[in-house]
Amino acid sequence: MAVDPLSDALALTRAHCVISGGLSAAGAWAVRLRPLTQLRLIAVVHGSCRLTIEGVERPIRLGEGDVFVLNGSQPAVIGSELSVEAVELNQLSPDHPGGMVHLSREREVVCVGGHVALDRTGEDLFLAALPPLTHIRAEAAEAPHLQRLLDQLLREMTSHRPGADFAKDHHAQLLLVEVLRSSLADPNSFPAGWLRVLTDERLAPALRLMHAEPSRAWALEELATAAAMSRTTFAARFKKTAGLPPLTYLHHWRIRKAERALREEDITVAALAASLGYASVSAFSNAFKRTKGISPRRYRDTTRGLLAAGES
Repeated sequence: MAVDPLSDALALTRAHCVISGGLSAAGAWAVRLRPLTQLRLIAVVHGSCRLTIEGVERPIRLGEGDVFVLNGSQPAVIGSELSVEAVELNQLSPDHPGGMVHLSREREVVCVGGHVALDRTGEDLFLAALPPLTHIRAEAAEAPHLQRLLDQLLREMTSHRPGADFAKDHHAQLLLVEVLRSSLADPNSFPAGWLRVLTDERLAPALRLMHAEPSRAWALEELATAAAMSRTTFAARFKKTAGLPPLTYLHHWRIRKAERALREEDITVAALAASLGYASVSAFSNAFKRTKGISPRRYRDTTRGLLAAGES
């Protein structure tokens, strides 16, 4: 059965949106956001403000319902008047259990923010595929649902209701999915890569097949037939969109699945090789080493050693 490649990737990488807090303000104000992680998210629940990012010439206006994703280590300033001296956000103490910071008694503007937590595979996939700046405007097709999610998030963050933290995490995950869906509506939002392939409806049938059965020895002819194209047209279109030929894309997806299994599962290299469709352990080991520069066994020993050291 064909599967949804985006859901497959989110599950593989354990991508998790973490809403860490929010702020409300009125009048003239500005807050500096220092990057603690590379993939950050800012959403305007009520009102409007401006965002300026180091290296970006002009400020960006954020309206009610807008969501902004930053992929990079550049600091940013958000505020009503960017000429005002910015306050460091990490020096402000939340005055609510939900992590809300109130800069004034009035609430002309309310924003929430957080980051997307990724495992090592997710960093490889998402950070390379997302542009430095992604602006989802309130006018986008997914905007009404985004606004509802933002309202629900804020309600959970500012309430003392039982289960508020659990509900907040749930809404944050849905927010991440809706942000990605909105981004995927514009193929030009992404550089060539796996996210851009998801925007191509002609390639989608072949992509779903590869994700449904990555262990199968797919022939280029089969994938081209699924996409209703000739082999030549399919191969050229896929490479232009994904940045990789179709079967190379499949190879990399297998290796990513292997990386996670080697880090986290108690499975022998022989069993893993068989589950991913390799004819022998040596074939799998050679393919893995060609891609990662290290053998599967060494990769497992090294990554688990690092994890153990981090926990001690």
